[in-house]
Amino acid sequence: MAQVIAFPTGDAPDRASRWVGRGSLTLRILAVNLLVLVLIGGSVLYLDGFRTRLIAERRGQEESEIRIVAVVLANAPPASRTSILDAIALTSRDRLRYYDARGAMVYDSWHGKPRSFRLVDPQKEPWDKHFARWMDALVDRAVGATIPPPFVDQGSLPAANWHELGDVMAGVALRSEVRLAPDRTLLISAATRVGKPAAGYLLSVENARDVTRLVRAERLRLGWVTTVALLLSAALSFFLARTIVRPLRRLARAAVRVRLGRARDVVVPRLPGRSDEIGLLARAVSDMTQALRQRIDAIERFAGDISHELKNPLASLSSAVESLNRVDDPVLQKQLTDIIAQDVRRLDRLITDISDISRLDAELTRTRFERVDLGELIEQLLSEHGIRSPGQTRIAFARPGRDTAVVMGEPDRLQRVFRNLIDNAVSFSPPGGVVRIGATRAGEDVIVTVEDDGPGVAVGARTIAFERFHTDRPDGDGFGNHSGLGLAIAKTIVDGHNGTIAIEDRDSGASGARFVIRLPAA
Repeated sequence: MAQVIAFPTGDAPDRASRWVGRGSLTLRILAVNLLVLVLIGGSVLYLDGFRTRLIAERRGQEESEIRIVAVVLANAPPASRTSILDAIALTSRDRLRYYDARGAMVYDSWHGKPRSFRLVDPQKEPWDKHFARWMDALVDRAVGATIPPPFVDQGSLPAANWHELGDVMAGVALRSEVRLAPDRTLLISAATRVGKPAAGYLLSVENARDVTRLVRAERLRLGWVTTVALLLSAALSFFLARTIVRPLRRLARAAVRVRLGRARDVVVPRLPGRSDEIGLLARAVSDMTQALRQRIDAIERFAGDISHELKNPLASLSSAVESLNRVDDPVLQKQLTDIIAQDVRRLDRLITDISDISRLDAELTRTRFERVDLGELIEQLLSEHGIRSPGQTRIAFARPGRDTAVVMGEPDRLQRVFRNLIDNAVSFSPPGGVVRIGATRAGEDVIVTVEDDGPGVAVGARTIAFERFHTDRPDGDGFGNHSGLGLAIAKTIVDGHNGTIAIEDRDSGASGARFVIRLPAA
């Protein structure tokens, strides 16, 4: 199976990513994008709470003041009440009205005197005031604030026309209301009775313009903070996008060059200075490209080897068929017929083995492994082998204990490995030779050995022995009985089971080959 390997390249470290490439991209993107949202949301909520507290304080202040004024009026002689109310109205800047016990107005602090406040016509205000009112309405909708009812001046109408006065006349001790002027400033009114039983009723109205002014000033300050945060967030976002987009663009260009296949060696940037997800992606793509290049090279070599291996029997077959038509001697015809049969068998074996080895990688990646007792598997294989080739080389198997040599694997494929190794050992064994098979558990591995009494494998040839179509058959071995893919198939299967296969010297020092397979124990 192809493994992901780190291949060195000439990719120079990206200095700009030495510190920006630290940490998770997810956390950085969330931090940048949520910063402004948190600031905006927090400022809106803060402003709404700030305004609510201000209104509640001013409303409570108005109620306290009118309660004090009512006590003063109740204890003052009736003749001095007008002068007292004038003095209080001048000091508090409130509009005060006094009603008799029947609800008729008998005093208005604005009657014949300068007004303490004036309501502004919104149409006559400059554009910045219009913008401020628009912002007020926008914030109210955003936070779902309760909009006070519009203020309508009742003038000299009876007391019952004021809701708070009507409630006080109905028996409520004190009542206050908040209303909205046309210019969206607040009017806070409070009403209470004077004396017990009520000798009259008092109403005060205050234009709390300072509340609106304070809220708008706070909004302006928060607006500047939010603007700075937006600019900072935009700069950080562009910077973050640059750290993401540039390496991804480099990877994309390299991937396009790999796809087009116009360059033999495409260097995919590995971004060694980054330890985040993009760095992992770059190294994975680089390793994948190297593995793909190795796989393509292997396929090209394999295709060339197939062409070469198929041409030999086809040439021999073609020559034998042409000669058969020109030969009348029965003995020569029999020899040519045997050659044709051997070439057909060789082609059949080649095609079968080529088909198997070309499917192995894909099949092993999809196979669900199961527990396999190699002792039982080899024992079953040997019983079949003895029936198929009786009277040939003897096979000695040191059967391990039950559940000793257990691995996770695909039984049919593993059986193919041992069949190929046993067939190979038998083919190299001299007459009367012994093929020795062992299986044992060693730590975290299960080790299987196959030894024969043949000539062995030279040290320099032990690596290439597992290459495809490599064959070095003993003299007298049947022509066309081997495709040169047996050991290559065995190695591919063992690699797919995360194991290793190698050729070693025999422990006894005797001649012969010793194949050692190591597989992870279940």
